[in-house]
Amino acid sequence: MMISIVLNLLNEERHIRDLLDSLVTQEPPFEILIVDAGSWDRTVDIIRNYARSHPEISLYHHPGTRGESTNFGLAKAKGDAIATIGGDCIANPFWLKELRKGLEKYDIVAGRTINIGYHAFEDLERVELYHNGMDVSYPSGNMAWKRKVLEDVVGFDPWFVTAEDIDLNYRAVSKGYSLGYNPEAIVYHRMKEGFRKFFKQAFWNGWGRKQLTMKHGRLWSSYKPQRLIETSKSFWSLARLFFAVLGYLSCKFYERSPYTPPERKKPRRFRLVFPGR
Repeated sequence: MMISIVLNLLNEERHIRDLLDSLVTQEPPFEILIVDAGSWDRTVDIIRNYARSHPEISLYHHPGTRGESTNFGLAKAKGDAIATIGGDCIANPFWLKELRKGLEKYDIVAGRTINIGYHAFEDLERVELYHNGMDVSYPSGNMAWKRKVLEDVVGFDPWFVTAEDIDLNYRAVSKGYSLGYNPEAIVYHRMKEGFRKFFKQAFWNGWGRKQLTMKHGRLWSSYKPQRLIETSKSFWSLARLFFAVLGYLSCKFYERSPYTPPERKKPRRFRLVFPGR
């Protein structure tokens, strides 16, 4: 199975070498499509130098939301499946091999993400969101979709600030596609270096969760109350929850109008339509 690895990056000068080192040694066949969303550090220069000795790497420039920039990369992809990983991540040497195994059973497969960094942040867990019996909240920092899935749901919704991956999985599962988990498809994710970035991330994650309710209606019944309590016991989990609620409420008062789907336009080299600006 040919897999297209699509990367949406912004200012990853510090991490991009480690990420690319971990990707070029994956099990072929694969291609690496990098979409720079407007970096102002040395990210682009590093990628260009790397691509000179690795023809499987293609670099594009397309600023926009995370969904919009990623859709640009999807439109260029040639693979039978598309995998995504975060710019601050490192892939296990058998990452693609294990994702392929998962795609033999499921239409969408999520891998296991191991957080590394400040120990207090490492232990924090996701707040899962279930739909049709499946956890749709796995992050796009370690996922793969069969091509037909992304064509059918027309990619990521660029309206989202965050949670565009949850929204995509939600829509795919609604259409009857299966989503599975392979704990052997491992990615190591660097947590935010400082408290300010950590709390900023929590704020925007809360914003994205509110966007989900604006698009799909009330979702509280899709969460498991026991898990919400279990993931909010420590000081750092409570602090994360506080900033997430702040982001949720901020989005509620900022985005006053009902959800309106973005204008849609046809991308090049992809059969169906992806959302545009």
